[in-house]
Amino acid sequence: MSRVPNIQRIYNRIVRRIKNFLLSSDSRQFLIFLFFFLVASGFWLLQTLNDDYETEFAVPVRLRGVPNNVVLTTEPASEMIIKVKDKGTVLLNYLIGKTFFPINLEFTDYTGTNNVKIYTSDFQRTIMNQLNASTQLLSVKPDTLEYIYSTGVARKIPVRVSGGVTAHPQYYITDTICSPDSVLVYAPEELLQSISAAYTEDMDLYNLTDSVSKQVRLKEVRGAKFIPDIVDVRLPVDMYAEKTVEVPLLGVNFPRDKVLRMFPSRVQITFQVGLSNYNKVSASDFVISVSYDELLRLGTEKYTVKLRSVPKETSHVRIYPEKVDFLIEELPGHD
Repeated sequence: MSRVPNIQRIYNRIVRRIKNFLLSSDSRQFLIFLFFFLVASGFWLLQTLNDDYETEFAVPVRLRGVPNNVVLTTEPASEMIIKVKDKGTVLLNYLIGKTFFPINLEFTDYTGTNNVKIYTSDFQRTIMNQLNASTQLLSVKPDTLEYIYSTGVARKIPVRVSGGVTAHPQYYITDTICSPDSVLVYAPEELLQSISAAYTEDMDLYNLTDSVSKQVRLKEVRGAKFIPDIVDVRLPVDMYAEKTVEVPLLGVNFPRDKVLRMFPSRVQITFQVGLSNYNKVSASDFVISVSYDELLRLGTEKYTVKLRSVPKETSHVRIYPEKVDFLIEELPGHD
């Protein structure tokens, strides 16, 4: 409750000071100065606006009457920039009160080719009709309006990720998943046949330690249109772990009266695997088969161990020992 009287006293003090200032001689001098300042500023502004200036304005562009079976693969510019010259008062009127009507392009007026080019000189008079007689039209940009269209011809093509994507040395990217993994591309027939895939804009991601999901736009191809033109890219990242299993050496294609003896009969397989697949990979996923004919061709009793089957989830596979001794024995009771 004590704050209310304090606020009231402060308010009354401020009002009293303002009132005293306005009634003082200093206040009258300040108001006289302000009046003449505003008058001088007005004369200066009128004089300034009476000079010639150059400036730019945007004029909208509209393409009308596009048939339902037509797909614009490259659309025309949505506006043209006109550069004009006139007195400041006229340009100020354009800036404050003037609205430029759009330049309307009728699709049916420009048929016969899939790549339509329209020169701004064709509708320069339409622009001039919206300007004052005193206004000079200096330039129009762009000087050519262009659009490319396809009459409903499309192909389904795969999506490919482009750019530099790497994982931290202790991690690896398990997959590259695009959703959707394919898109429709519309283009004139000749161009359509040359497009084999839709590529994303470059993704530059380095030393990843965690999975990444991003929405990425597809790279533009002049004259082509992708639907959709944005895809979701997911890069699952997993951490490497090292694992060791023991795998037996198996003799294959041996005669019935022969048997293979290996020393040792098992070797250790050490490999790297992602933590998510650590328990899924076992010794049975590796195969070491030793062919009878291969051993006969060696001319030595040392065999260099070779893996015949390796799980795709593994990398940096090492074998210990790399070489083993072997002996081919003849079974008793066989001639």
